[in-house]
Amino acid sequence: MIVPLSDQARVIPLRPAPARPAAPEPEPAPKEPLWRDLVGEVLRRERQEQERTLKDVADEARISLPYLSEIERGRKEASSEVLAAAAHALGLGLGDLLSLAHGELTRRTAERRRPAAVPHRPYQGLCLAA
Repeated sequence: MIVPLSDQARVIPLRPAPARPAAPEPEPAPKEPLWRDLVGEVLRRERQEQERTLKDVADEARISLPYLSEIERGRKEASSEVLAAAAHALGLGLGDLLSLAHGELTRRTAERRRPAAVPHRPYQGLCLAA
């Protein structure tokens, strides 16, 4: 008996290789917060505590509303002049704004472990950036 040959190839599925258990990836070290994020959060918090709008503060500081919004969201690295204008519009000095941002930085990084060779000494002064 003659068996007719098919024009289609015969496909034999291969078994997938057994999955190897994935090695757990080491947890990444926590990132240092960015200064622009901290300053932006302080500006936003102060503005919201005063129940003021972005437009109100931007107009008083003579900063465009979109730019002030980007500063508050940590998307722009503002100059000291712009930061001072925004702080003054909120009734703060530049030193007050930077001191509040420094306090936020200290609070966030206090949880991180410090190497034994570097003793922890809380900073008691004022940090100014230009």
